[in-house]
Amino acid sequence: MKRVKRAATLAAMVTASALTLAAEPKDMAKGGQVAFNNHCRTCHSVQAGDNRLGPTLHSILGRKAGADKGYAAYSQAMKGAALTWDETTLEKFIADPEAVVTNNNMKPYKGIPDAGVRQQIVAYLKSIG
Repeated sequence: MKRVKRAATLAAMVTASALTLAAEPKDMAKGGQVAFNNHCRTCHSVQAGDNRLGPTLHSILGRKAGADKGYAAYSQAMKGAALTWDETTLEKFIADPEAVVTNNNMKPYKGIPDAGVRQQIVAYLKSIG
């Protein structure tokens, strides 16, 4: 009897995990909006041209780092970074900005250790343009 219960519990856990991993991109983006608001909104906006302490993140994917002409406060490190924001680079930056662009101006932000939260934020940024 205990084996049957354990097997059923294990099957339920595997099914739940598979459903979570198979979440539609729009579901990831919806969770990403909450994660963005919790971790990024203090300094960043997703509205075009709405630069705050940090630059707008509207249409960040495909943009060269430090290249938004409407934002003047980029660090020299960010201006000189030879990278273009794609999903992988952005996810790594959200995890540990200093490891991707040393001497950036993202202080005191140290990154988000949870890979799921980072992926949700990237999905959200991708969904908004």
